[in-house]
Amino acid sequence: MYTDRMTTSERLIESARELLWERGYVGTSPKAIQQRAGAGQGSMYHHFTGKPDLALAAIRRTAEQMRATAEASLSGSGGAYDRVRGYLLRERDVLRGCPIGRLTMDPDVIADPVLRQPVDETLDWLRGRLAEVLAEGREGGEFTAGLDPERTASTVVATVQGGYVLARAAESAAPFDSAVEGLLALLTVHRAPDSPSR
Repeated sequence: MYTDRMTTSERLIESARELLWERGYVGTSPKAIQQRAGAGQGSMYHHFTGKPDLALAAIRRTAEQMRATAEASLSGSGGAYDRVRGYLLRERDVLRGCPIGRLTMDPDVIADPVLRQPVDETLDWLRGRLAEVLAEGREGGEFTAGLDPERTASTVVATVQGGYVLARAAESAAPFDSAVEGLLALLTVHRAPDSPSR
């Protein structure tokens, strides 16, 4: 599961990340983390003060990876529409859901301001980054003046997160795919007739 080059602390963080995604905070016990990481209790408490400290490191790592993955699409080649489309259509494990979005439904994470902070910051960053790309497209004449970048960015994030929920409820990626296709159709309405990437 883990490479020989990974340090014990790295294995613990990765194990905690996976278990938080699968089981949530309450369902992620220190013993389960240690077993998955192949580390003893002493090793865990050598690197982390306890479960909250390790969970915070794991959530921060998940947030960093989510930002990096989104940024790869949003700063890629092509116009604003193509980059947003690339973000929406990138390969995802839809039925597992979003590792950050799922934490927003975890009452123990949301109730703890420290654990919640990287979750809030990541979703705020994503809305802001999408708004930047959409504003760039509007200013460059790719989208009509009627497109509101901030509201549209919020709609993109809500569609993706809601799509995950609907897909998990249906045990099928189809509701997610349908939501994304509908959103892209709405974005197309705002594309300028003479858009360079149209």
